[in-house]
Amino acid sequence: MILGAVLAGGRSTRFGSDKALAVLHGRTLLDRAVAALAGHCDAVVVVGRDDAPVPTLPDWPRAGMGPLGGIAAALHHARDAGYAEVLTCAVDSVGLGDDVLVQLGAAPAYCADQPVIGLWPVSAAGAVDAILTGEGRHSMIAFSQSIGARAVRFDNKPANINTPADLSAAEERSHGL
Repeated sequence: MILGAVLAGGRSTRFGSDKALAVLHGRTLLDRAVAALAGHCDAVVVVGRDDAPVPTLPDWPRAGMGPLGGIAAALHHARDAGYAEVLTCAVDSVGLGDDVLVQLGAAPAYCADQPVIGLWPVSAAGAVDAILTGEGRHSMIAFSQSIGARAVRFDNKPANINTPADLSAAEERSHGL
């Protein structure tokens, strides 16, 4: 079983307002991310915010730990609930595509262009915990390397909306993000 986890605990500093509530083609980025994962997962949670259309989880071990805090929370929840893997994406990862699991292949794997898009085995919880409770930087790449995850180049690179200009550019695209 696969748990989907939308990572939504960022501060949206480059965006200037709550990015999760920004609207693209008539739907919020949060709703789009939840829907994108729902098509591939047995259940979906949102990590790092209290308000969402699906159950929410706080970052682990606390807020402000970056994407790894969200991944850690999702892996802990998945392990405790009997899931085998967690498929993650950021709230601003738009256009995952219907073949995201095919492109990622077997876990552990992540999108080379956006490491927060990944398929992680629940057995990776200990590795992410060690990084988050240890000294040094909380790096997605360090985590990925520590569990032997593969970096995968996607055929169609998902959009990464960090600024209002990125949102405007995505809105102008005609390929139906």
